[in-house]
Amino acid sequence: MKYLGLLCLAGLVTCSCTGNKTENTTPDYTVQGDTIVVSSNSPIQQKLKVSTIKEENFQRNFNVSGVVKAIPTNYAEIASPFAGRITKTFVRLGQKVAKGSPVFEISSPSFFEAGKAYYQTKQEMVLALKNLKREKDLYANKVSAQKDMEEAEVEYELKKKEYENALSALKVFQVNPAKLVLGQPLIVRSPISGEIISDNIVIGQYFKEDAEPVATVADLNKIWVSANVKEKDLPLVRSLDKVRVELVSMPGKEISGRIYHVSEMLNEETRSVEVLIECDNSDRTMKPGMYGSVKMMDKATNAILIPTSAILQHKDHPYVLVAVGNHAYVKRIVTTSITDGGRTVVLSGIKAGDSVVTGGAFYLIDAR
Repeated sequence: MKYLGLLCLAGLVTCSCTGNKTENTTPDYTVQGDTIVVSSNSPIQQKLKVSTIKEENFQRNFNVSGVVKAIPTNYAEIASPFAGRITKTFVRLGQKVAKGSPVFEISSPSFFEAGKAYYQTKQEMVLALKNLKREKDLYANKVSAQKDMEEAEVEYELKKKEYENALSALKVFQVNPAKLVLGQPLIVRSPISGEIISDNIVIGQYFKEDAEPVATVADLNKIWVSANVKEKDLPLVRSLDKVRVELVSMPGKEISGRIYHVSEMLNEETRSVEVLIECDNSDRTMKPGMYGSVKMMDKATNAILIPTSAILQHKDHPYVLVAVGNHAYVKRIVTTSITDGGRTVVLSGIKAGDSVVTGGAFYLIDAR
């Protein structure tokens, strides 16, 4: 009985060991260099989705915010160049004016002195010229010395320069010297053609020399939209085909524009560059200060797009998994561009016709 008990115990142990024996395990995948081979019985194999890549028509685009601005050369704030009192106005709000049109008239002692200086320097120059001619004649007839003639030449050049400076001072204020009457008021004129968009002129108002502008003229037939484009999107800006602007005040209406200028300076705080977009505004729908959205679109080209989730990252190198048959997948480093709607443009690394893992690639992200 003793031996029978031992045999039964040994049988139980043998049966117990046989029942708890660990099944033969196979790894989900093996790595051979840049190639990952997934076991045929691995559950990962069923979770991988492989798609054949093909080129498709694609137009890159992105949106940035923008603000409407008047073009500086088409915008002028008009102030009095001298201290004085306004005696007359020639314009009203909304009036169209041409370049050189009178805006207001001001009586100014400083302008009187400028006119006086002009007449005085002109007279002195004329007298110096007469004296020079006389000295040249005397020297030619050997009546006077060469030194006297040279001094007369220097004096004439000095008086001529003073006259030219006085003349330039008048022309800056668009005063015609031929029509200048000493003591007349100064007529302040518009430096550009456009429309009076602000008018604070009051007859009898006195201005100091540093007074604020009293009128603004602007030509708003064309305007700028200033957009701040991120550093990473600058390469696209330089090859843009179209730009569309949509104002907050007019949702759904797109206004066409063109890139006028890309700033050479980068804003270090925002990591963006100012891009100026010129738009036609002959209907006056766009007003300086308005906000809007700027849609920048490149020319449509053939490109390879794959789901962004198919792109894995190792250190600084993005890569995808290309199926090569027999459950094997090769890591292929790719160069990517813009991301659009969950898909990414691939510039290099794969080509049309390649079979790429487009679903479940993350299951193999730890394969090294």
